[in-house]
Amino acid sequence: MRKQRDGIRQAPATIHHARILSAEETARCLDTVQMEKLEQSFRSWADSPKRSDIKLSRKRIVLVFLLIRHAGAKLSEVLHLNPSEDIDYKKHIVRLCKGGDESGRPCRQVEISEQLSSEVQKTLADPELKRAFDGLFWVDPGHVRRKFYERAECIGIPRELGTPEAIRRSRAVELLQSNMPLPVVQKILGHSTPNLAASYVEFSDEEMQKVARYFIDKESRRKTSARNAFFGKIDMIQRGDIQSTIEILSVGGYRISSVITNHSLVQLGLRRGSLVIAEVKAPSVTLYKSEEEPRSTAENIFRGTVSRITVGKLTTEVVVRISPETELCSIITEESKKRLAIKEDDTLWVGFNAFAVVLHVD
Repeated sequence: MRKQRDGIRQAPATIHHARILSAEETARCLDTVQMEKLEQSFRSWADSPKRSDIKLSRKRIVLVFLLIRHAGAKLSEVLHLNPSEDIDYKKHIVRLCKGGDESGRPCRQVEISEQLSSEVQKTLADPELKRAFDGLFWVDPGHVRRKFYERAECIGIPRELGTPEAIRRSRAVELLQSNMPLPVVQKILGHSTPNLAASYVEFSDEEMQKVARYFIDKESRRKTSARNAFFGKIDMIQRGDIQSTIEILSVGGYRISSVITNHSLVQLGLRRGSLVIAEVKAPSVTLYKSEEEPRSTAENIFRGTVSRITVGKLTTEVVVRISPETELCSIITEESKKRLAIKEDDTLWVGFNAFAVVLHVD
């Protein structure tokens, strides 16, 4: 455990700016995997109702969550947003103000990903949503908090870690752990000037925007990486004499096994809790058509439904959806596809060997 001084958690050697939050605050935060699971929980919850009015109401709550989770906004700031004036959909910037706060502090501009900007714009442009609600973000804060508690508890997270404040703190830690400079995180969160080390250089507003954009774009690329990529954290490392077995717990709740050399383990600096992307090439993904789980040497086997088939002259691409958010792509020969009589909506097993899993770190 890292040493603490004056109640402040000391950062590791590669991160010199984590003193924006105290040890007590960082202990009450979600990690990136938990944040992603919470986001998926909100999205599934919003898509589940059959009644359009309930679905629209839930979409508003999801937007509130997304702006707190990705923009580090306060709940009061989101609820006072004027989406036509405070969001620049071309530059992907959200203007956040204190709303009813009497502090008199100026508004701040926060970079968001192009993907999030597009999603917000598309949702708010829904004519049914506009007709149903006069103020798109005029939501009772008590109602919002109750829904945040419910979503957190639904996936096994204590309600006190599902509050808007905890999610905002978690975003701060997430940015710091990605090595975003402290002054930039400070600007995003609207914090007063922290006690910086003498070696820190000052950033102009333009420089901060450029740095923030770099990290937001990198984060967005990670989330939209190639198919057959699982983002998660290392849950277990079993080291052998030449190679090591790594078990990753993915955002979607899947466990992925990978075998890498001990040299790679050291070179990548991997340890329990490290965030990684586990990637598998499509030709390494094997398909099984059976009711029961197949007997196989593949360490990673999942059950799913064929969502798409693309037929070529020699090979066929088969995409299998194993959860609402996760698809696996397999490249097989056209002959194999015919032999197994694979068609859309079929239930299949997909598997791949631990040796086929390549690990990436940012």
